Amino acid sequence: MDGVGWSEVPADEVTSTAARVLERGDVILFPELRFPVDAAESLLFTPAILGSSKNASYDPATRRLGGTTATGRDAEMLRAFIHRFSESAAALVARVFPDYAGRIARGRASFRPAEIAGRQSSWRKDDTRLHVDSFPATPSGGRRILRVFSNVNPAGQPRAWRLGDDFDAVARRFAPQLRVPPPGVGHLLALLRVTRTPRSAYDAQMLQLHDRMKADEEFQKGSPQSRVDLPAGSTWMAFTDHVSHAATSGQYQLEQTLLLPVDAMLDPDRSPLRILERIKGRRLV
Repeated sequence: MDGVGWSEVPADEVTSTAARVLERGDVILFPELRFPVDAAESLLFTPAILGSSKNASYDPATRRLGGTTATGRDAEMLRAFIHRFSESAAALVARVFPDYAGRIARGRASFRPAEIAGRQSSWRKDDTRLHVDSFPATPSGGRRILRVFSNVNPAGQPRAWRLGDDFDAVARRFAPQLRVPPPGVGHLLALLRVTRTPRSAYDAQMLQLHDRMKADEEFQKGSPQSRVDLPAGSTWMAFTDHVSHAATSGQYQLEQTLLLPVDAMLDPDRSPLRILERIKGRRLV
């Protein structure tokens, strides 16, 4: 989508189609929507601020900063930098998707200054492998995971993604391996503080799907997929609980997570929750 800025109201032809495009499982790219970086903030553009973490995180609700070794003035600058993006991303979503007005909740934001290619991690945490998003400690309860990304690479390098097959096809491929947990397990996990809220049967299945996708070498290499380079100075968004995706290379990215109730969608039947319920023949939330 061209001609969209951080502050002005998008044209009617943009807002009239954006939600439908997003809900059918596409990635929306704003190729010229560059997030501005102040000269002083360029000091933050180094993997050294991460320590052992893969990103510096920020919670807009508490203003808590995590995953960083930055202290003092550097930490305050980092907090202000991610906060500014978080505010801009949330405002952008509100303008591009007026149909979702008042229903979206803002989650964590992050800054990812490390090069993703070659980063050592377990297969489960390896985001270069195709997957759909599901958060182990913060169950969605069936809500959609909408994420806004911006490539702020100062050297002009793109962020490379692989995009996989439609969610329905992926879910049906792995459905026989997805197990519904025994009653009460989700609440027990919350009582033990393994999760922040009870993990629903849907969240349990989405976590299993995430893991099965990443662990299956045949799926990773042979399933339908394509590569796309997301240019520096661009912004994009997707329901990442729906879109099979993998980030294979790139450095210096901002990201904001937002959560949308299924009943706020134009077509709730396209949600992963409803698709999995149809496949399993039972309610999962």
